[in-house]
Amino acid sequence: MPRATFAPAELTISFPDEGHSDDETERLETHQFKEVKEREKKLLRKLGLSFFLFGLINNVLYVIILSAALDLVPPATPKGIIAFCNIAPALAAKVGWPYILKGRIRYTKRLIGCSLLSTLGMLVVALFDSLYMRLLGIGLASFSSGLGELTFLQLSTTYAPPSIAGHSVGYFASGTGAAGLVGAFLWWELRGLGVRLGVGLSSVLPAVIPLTYFFLLPNASSFLYSITPAYEDILSPHLAASALPYTPLAAAEDEVGEEEGSHPSGPKRGVALSASDKWRLVKPLLTKYMLPLFCVYLFEYTINQGIGPTLLYPVPPPEGHWLLSKIIHSVRDYYPLWQLVYQATVFLSRSSISLGLPALPARFLPLPAIVQFGILLTLAYESAYGLFGEEHESMNVFFVFVLISVEGICGGLAYVNVFYRINHEPPDPTTNHDIEQTRQEREFKIGSIGFADSTGILFASILAVPTEIELCSAQIRRGKLLCKGL
Repeated sequence: MPRATFAPAELTISFPDEGHSDDETERLETHQFKEVKEREKKLLRKLGLSFFLFGLINNVLYVIILSAALDLVPPATPKGIIAFCNIAPALAAKVGWPYILKGRIRYTKRLIGCSLLSTLGMLVVALFDSLYMRLLGIGLASFSSGLGELTFLQLSTTYAPPSIAGHSVGYFASGTGAAGLVGAFLWWELRGLGVRLGVGLSSVLPAVIPLTYFFLLPNASSFLYSITPAYEDILSPHLAASALPYTPLAAAEDEVGEEEGSHPSGPKRGVALSASDKWRLVKPLLTKYMLPLFCVYLFEYTINQGIGPTLLYPVPPPEGHWLLSKIIHSVRDYYPLWQLVYQATVFLSRSSISLGLPALPARFLPLPAIVQFGILLTLAYESAYGLFGEEHESMNVFFVFVLISVEGICGGLAYVNVFYRINHEPPDPTTNHDIEQTRQEREFKIGSIGFADSTGILFASILAVPTEIELCSAQIRRGKLLCKGL
């Protein structure tokens, strides 16, 4: 099935001639300017919505599986095995595809494959009661999610200029943030139907991805011309110069089925990045992008999985705690509350670019990791020893609420800004580039850092178990026994 295509933005602006007055000419050109701007806004809305849906659907199954962990395995089975099977295959996909495979990316085949694999994984979880079969289904869905995230980020690089690529990443990040809230809500509604029917119904969600790709996503050739020249350029006889197309990195599929991204004059076949090329590209990214992203996710998920379950307080009485008492009905309600606060703030911060807020300067990218580390130490101290004492438990709860909100904001800002900035990286000026090599370098660079967050999550899942045990022991030693009763 062919993708929906859009004609390039050819600007047909009329210029003054002897038969028109200056006022008539100005009105005509103003009208044409508005038409061009409206067309561009429509294309940008479609592009943003497409990448938002890509991020939402790609990540929502991951969240549904985590939300359903208690229902998917027997009571005696450690729930951490769900988290491991939900992240390890995704990590393998993010490491394997950009570093091992060579040549051009076949986006259509990849996205259809990811959708089918996600559906298959969820159906295996739904149809089999065996623990091992369910773990296999979770692994399939996880691998698909990791490969899908990698592919959508690489797809964003095929749009030019960098502002359009950044627009795509901003909305994709917003969609991944929304997946946390949507996935948790969906399972809350579906869990009453049971695992078989609830998970089975969620298996239809991946079909949204190919539908969006074929029928909503604008072709990259739609953005080959500069976005809305300044008004004075419209009135200038030199408009033709300002409307020249950007050097395209994406166009229609060529005749041999290679994926979109070829130059209109035809792709240069046989170009593939070597291992030395990839190492040359990766080296400057290690400390600039990968290390901050790894640290943010290491600290973030250590907080969520290792410290969060121990941030427990007595059930607040209605007298003096009218709001909190409506939310917390048992000690077990605190952890879901922290997760809700975290998911909501992650969504808001991952949406910062799409909401029009400025991106973090590149030199500030390590800042979220530094703040996150401070939050980790503070919450660990609060869990083990208490900051305000047991007589001021409401202050403790409020303080934890604020810190987890900041934690979510830091995590979301790190994610969206790292990928936004890498999409604006210029080509290496010391290397001779042709259009195909430039394209593959951009795709590889954004794909190469995608495993940093998954590696951080995997390491955090290992650290979380001893962290939770030690913090609970510290609470028991000071006479706080709430974690022991869970």
